[in-house]
Amino acid sequence: MADDNDLPPESKLTRTKEKWAREGRFLTGKISRPEDRRLPPGQHLTRDWPVLDLGVVPPVSRERWRLDVYGAIDNPVFWTFAEFSAQPQVHFTSDVHCVTTWSRYDNQWQGLATGELLAACQPRDDARFVVLHSYDGYTTNVALEDFAAEDALLAHSWSGEPLSDEHGGPVRLVVPHLYFWKSAKWLQAIEFLTEDAPGYWEVRGYHNRGDPWAEQRYSGD
Repeated sequence: MADDNDLPPESKLTRTKEKWAREGRFLTGKISRPEDRRLPPGQHLTRDWPVLDLGVVPPVSRERWRLDVYGAIDNPVFWTFAEFSAQPQVHFTSDVHCVTTWSRYDNQWQGLATGELLAACQPRDDARFVVLHSYDGYTTNVALEDFAAEDALLAHSWSGEPLSDEHGGPVRLVVPHLYFWKSAKWLQAIEFLTEDAPGYWEVRGYHNRGDPWAEQRYSGD
């Protein structure tokens, strides 16, 4: 049995994870769901990956891409793509669910787990929300516990290949347990906030959270 002195030091992140666990979540915030609820209500399966955006695909190469992480955190982060790629990398396989009613199973992602980003930037105790800023001007908001889900990541590759421009490359957010509009494409900045700030679709009538299993598509749902 390990001595207590061998345990890692307590941090803000570990205290937050313990809070989420007490609330019935996995350590990083994801709610456990039974296998027979893999396809959310109102969704249909597709093998394609439809392209949905605001009509503009920003021309951002990996050489020009930058990620700024700032706000209610102790350690602001400013990474080039090379610096981002030098962080610990993970592979996740997850389903995605679009508010336009399609779902796609078993997407293979590679990138940086959001938990690793949280460890690097150290959100303050009063941080509660995250706003994602994209190179095309798009924004979307997520609660910190949703951003920290165990299978959420900043993805640079899909099915073993770099993310295409149309699907959000060089880097996009992937939060599988929320509708896919929350997984911002062409990620440019991540802002941590103490108060919520609804994004592009949220101020236009979409649900503020977007849980597919609760069919939280629009603000009245």
